[in-house]
Amino acid sequence: MYRIGNIKKWYALYTKSRHENSVNNYLLGKSIESFFPQMRLLSRRKDRRKMIDVPMFPGYLFVKTNLNSEDHINILKTPGAVALIGNQQGAIAIPDDNIASLRVLSQKELLETGPCYHEGDMVLVISGPFAGVTGIFFRKKGVEKILVNIDGPAKSNQKL
Repeated sequence: MYRIGNIKKWYALYTKSRHENSVNNYLLGKSIESFFPQMRLLSRRKDRRKMIDVPMFPGYLFVKTNLNSEDHINILKTPGAVALIGNQQGAIAIPDDNIASLRVLSQKELLETGPCYHEGDMVLVISGPFAGVTGIFFRKKGVEKILVNIDGPAKSNQKL
């Protein structure tokens, strides 16, 4: 089922293995808005350690289109593209908020944390893309990462 109209939505595009970056470049060359989320990881080699960018979702990237038949075919004719993710009725749109969250996660900035917090503590983000947002501290994840629930209303005594 094709969605006709001028409203562009985000869709997940399945690609051939390890072709995400080339498909992203082809789509950008065709003036189709796409997003290829990556994350930075420490790669350990025998002789060195190096920070590398790896796909957040191997084999997938996201395209923004109104999904008319011309755009749909143009996307699928891209070398390395396999299919838009969906069901029997057609491709399924991804909410803009989810893509915005992925954009924040894929930024390469380091996050700084303050004093120790405990599960359920209310916290306020003071810098970065979420500056001014309050949430509930969930847990510490490694040396430089924490998890904070910022989705939906929360009570200060609520356990996650």
